Amino acid sequence: MKRLALSALLILFVTLFASCGDDDDVVYSPKPRGYMRIDFPQKTYTHFAADCPFEFDIPTYSSMLLNTSKNAEPCWYNLHFNSFKATLHLSYKPVNNNLAKYLDDAHEIANKHQIKATGVDEITVVRDSAKVYGLIFDIAGNAASPLQFYLTDSTKHFLRGSLYFNAVPNADSLKIVVDFLKKDVLNMINTTKWK
Repeated sequence: MKRLALSALLILFVTLFASCGDDDDVVYSPKPRGYMRIDFPQKTYTHFAADCPFEFDIPTYSSMLLNTSKNAEPCWYNLHFNSFKATLHLSYKPVNNNLAKYLDDAHEIANKHQIKATGVDEITVVRDSAKVYGLIFDIAGNAASPLQFYLTDSTKHFLRGSLYFNAVPNADSLKIVVDFLKKDVLNMINTTKWK
């Protein structure tokens, strides 16, 4: 019996010793989630002026198309960033003693994104020399539209823009693209002129 217990103890000891590895054993761990590399184009701009009462500069790697949806009005455009699967929707409205309604609508649309947003920065636009005034809504988090704005001269013109991606909102993966396109939108705002 003693010999059997000693044999069992010896087998247990050998099994435990054999299961211990040395420091050279490879330890496997799961790979972190990766995202595709994005090569950004050189920032160059071209002037956009259609038969509408506004004009501005747009990136050469974008394409401006007239909005042809059934609810579209004259001078509504979509600025497509095809390589980023993003579109800046632009809607123009003439002001006829209804500026307050347009401003309320712009704020309401931006506020709808606060459900998924982690914060909203409002940046005031004041360009007295061109009579361009407005507000930029920089929306952080997993909101469907990370950037919106409106521009007006307070008397005749109102232009609103909303940036959307044709992808599931993911602030972590889209941040670098949003930051890149935000510079293009700011350039567009800074070059806007009324006709």
